[in-house]
Amino acid sequence: MRARVAKWGNSLGVRIPREIADRAGMSEGSEIEIEAKGERVVIAPARKRYKLDDLLKGMTPEAMHEAFDWGPDRGREAIDE
Repeated sequence: MRARVAKWGNSLGVRIPREIADRAGMSEGSEIEIEAKGERVVIAPARKRYKLDDLLKGMTPEAMHEAFDWGPDRGREAIDE
């Protein structure tokens, strides 16, 4: 499918036809990544970026202990409390 490049302020813009946008899972307001590969311009939906703080929200030492049950302590790993 062909499209035309148009001037948009100091930049250039391309309209993405609805059929292509639908197939790529893009809609108005979608973030995209644009990259030049040789003479090609590649436009793709941006991958979600996760922040470590968000991924670890709600994690506590108690929750981590439940996630990894190694069984009872043995030998030098046993701690007298």
